[in-house]
Amino acid sequence: MTTTNTTNPQTALVTGGSRGLGRATALALADAGVDSVITFRTGEPEALVVVDEIEARGRRATALRLDTTDIASFPTFRDTLRDHLPDGQLDILVNNAGTALYSALADTTEDEVDTVFAVHLKGPLFLTQAVEPLLRDGGRIVNVSTALTRMAFPRSGPYAAAKGALEVLTRYQALEYGGRGITANVVAAGAVPTDFGGGHLRSDPDLQQTMIDSAALRRLAAPEDIGSAIAGLVTASGSWITGQRIEASGGVRL
Repeated sequence: MTTTNTTNPQTALVTGGSRGLGRATALALADAGVDSVITFRTGEPEALVVVDEIEARGRRATALRLDTTDIASFPTFRDTLRDHLPDGQLDILVNNAGTALYSALADTTEDEVDTVFAVHLKGPLFLTQAVEPLLRDGGRIVNVSTALTRMAFPRSGPYAAAKGALEVLTRYQALEYGGRGITANVVAAGAVPTDFGGGHLRSDPDLQQTMIDSAALRRLAAPEDIGSAIAGLVTASGSWITGQRIEASGGVRL
């Protein structure tokens, strides 16, 4: 039986690590002494820049191409991933890769729903299933969700519903993988002005001010706020937190 890694540096797999929250998470993990394998779907140049940034912090890093909606590719990806792990094992899995959908319920199409659930539910479910044999006993799973599962904003329903399903899935991952000491938790991010969703928040000053006014901390988040929350959860919170939803939103709409 595998055991918790106590001698070698830990290694994390961060999906969607070429930009935004994924990049910030991989860099925060590097600052905490964790090596990373990051994935990208189309942004290889950006991913290689992140690899350089991680290595500049003295950690190991690799970028691998992965389409998290292509479930049939996961066994091959797992074999490739194993070859890039120092001892063939993984300590941390961060299911971060995602895409936005801004659509009123009345206008949402079946194809849009299929896509958003494929990305935010089926991808994390089956990727975790695929790489779980590589996770050490005592490993960590973090699924990235959204504050929109707690509060409602217009044109966010289908996206939030997919993330809500991911949060339920996380509790079952905590239950079913817990026998190996593996924890599974959600970090639910608040609004962050990145290029996510085509820079939806970043390009709308009025929306930014609305979010600032509704946050207890009275500012917008930076990607580093979310990355630090994820890194802290998997490196400094111990092994007794599992099946939980931890919201990193600056106290929006308390």
